[in-house]
Amino acid sequence: MKISVAQLEHDFRSIGICAGDTLMVHASLRSVGPVEDRAEGLVSTLLSVLGHRGTLLAYVDFEPTNDTPYFDPQKSPASPDYGILAEVIRTWPGAIRSLNPGASMAAIGDRSAWICSDHPMNYGYGQGSPLSKLVEIDGKILLLGSDFDHVTILHYAEHCAKLPDKRVIHRTDKVLSENVVIDVVIEEFDTSELVISAMPANYFAEITQQFVNAGYAQAGIVGHAHSVLLPAREFVSFAIEKMESEFGT
Repeated sequence: MKISVAQLEHDFRSIGICAGDTLMVHASLRSVGPVEDRAEGLVSTLLSVLGHRGTLLAYVDFEPTNDTPYFDPQKSPASPDYGILAEVIRTWPGAIRSLNPGASMAAIGDRSAWICSDHPMNYGYGQGSPLSKLVEIDGKILLLGSDFDHVTILHYAEHCAKLPDKRVIHRTDKVLSENVVIDVVIEEFDTSELVISAMPANYFAEITQQFVNAGYAQAGIVGHAHSVLLPAREFVSFAIEKMESEFGT
């Protein structure tokens, strides 16, 4: 039996999502279960709950294709690593996408243009990024049945934390800019792994679980998925304090 839009609306409100929120979502649609109108129904319902003053965003990265082997903000699909919902949000009517290739975010709603504007090419998970703006405006993060180890905003915490020997990488992406494909060299902290080698492999999950266990998050069932709602500012502060206390100098 499919989960109705009315049930989803109830579940979203019950977990603490409010009209006017700016909300970043990570989702496992398999965990949520069969939803009326599938992923599009879930996004539509979230937007309805957020209302005309709300904003929905997701981390999308990008996936090179045979037709578009470079980053084209309009055409490049979201990386499949981040699930179906990321691509649905990216292609939603009126969605706006930030212009850093690997750190690319897509947003829908009232603050979408501001969230995605002026995304730095270097250190795109740090200051001035959509992640930092989400913290600045007391946004929220919904983990909709998703893995506690895959919470993108913790890369912002890694950026901000005072830690020794952070891994810095340089990558070259081909980017469409003013109808010309150019090579862009990007410097950033390594987000393919934890930023310092001393951190255990499941460190992001450990941070998230400790934050939830401490009672700082709201938890509930959305559809069939055990889900949590994290306040971005408090979550990042908690993560930075933990990182610095355990691995700082």
